[in-house]
Amino acid sequence: MDGEWDYGTPEEMHALGRQIGADLRPGACLGLCGPLGAGKTQLVKGLAVGLGYPGEVTSPTFSLLHEYRGGREALFHLDFYRVETEGELIDLGWDELLEEGVVVAEWADKFPGVLPPETRMIRIEHLEGGGRRVREGVAD
Repeated sequence: MDGEWDYGTPEEMHALGRQIGADLRPGACLGLCGPLGAGKTQLVKGLAVGLGYPGEVTSPTFSLLHEYRGGREALFHLDFYRVETEGELIDLGWDELLEEGVVVAEWADKFPGVLPPETRMIRIEHLEGGGRRVREGVAD
């Protein structure tokens, strides 16, 4: 489903994530794109809540992958920012993750070749005045 929304606060980004997460099923892949500080991780925190995960969600910038189990579906949260090659993603078990649960990749536009064709791309941009514009569509 394509759409475009404007959000002003981290709480609104979190609420959008909860709404999206409530409908996700195993095998779903979301690609998040946007500059540093755009709200990608805040959105993932909401996704986890929407999937029923009760714990804390943090950015996987340095570990590359965080797994969240205990909700309705497993959530695999990746950050492509520090990944150098598609081979590193394959070594992390990328293909298996896609079969096991819901996969969310921050900086997904860095390696579009590994994303399934049905990946929901969520692009976040800063607006003047501090808000965010969120655009959703399928991978190009």
